Amino acid sequence: MPDIQIGESFIGEGAEAAHINTVLGDREGPVGTAWATSLAMPRPGHIPFVTVLQPGLPVKPFTLFVNKAPIEGDEHSNLTWGAAQAGVAGGVADAVADGILELHDVATKVIIAAVWVNPAARDERLVYENNRTATRRALEAGHDNTPTREDILAARHEPRNPFFTLAPTAPAPAPATPATPAAPAAPAAG
Repeated sequence: MPDIQIGESFIGEGAEAAHINTVLGDREGPVGTAWATSLAMPRPGHIPFVTVLQPGLPVKPFTLFVNKAPIEGDEHSNLTWGAAQAGVAGGVADAVADGILELHDVATKVIIAAVWVNPAARDERLVYENNRTATRRALEAGHDNTPTREDILAARHEPRNPFFTLAPTAPAPAPATPATPAAPAAPAAG
């Protein structure tokens, strides 16, 4: 297993979609340092916390939940700290159960999960399900070191995400063929 595994996954549609970024690494390495530093340094609207399956039962590998969207009101905070957190915890546990994360690594690794919960989200069941699936898939992507170089190169001319799609353009005109220069005139006889 590489020292650091980075994964990404986007699952769902609309306001309840989940976008997860994961970083998995050794507790004693740079990921562990970033994990502890983030936990110790909350900032307004962003309060990293240890993800739990149930109160008093943190998921392992210990997972730091970092919200990408600043908290906007009670409903958004409940969806972030409730449904999304439960989804992230479930996704980590699924990754362990499915063998994506090795059992012997749960005590020596840590995970940072950057989690997007849209302030317009309303359906806690979808927020939970999408975050659970997205977390497991992000960890799987990190484990498998995907996307591949070929995947990236194949998609480079068609960037898109839920907030942007590059409009198709007319094909570029073919380059003009340079005119064949006229043959030099023969010297005049003199």
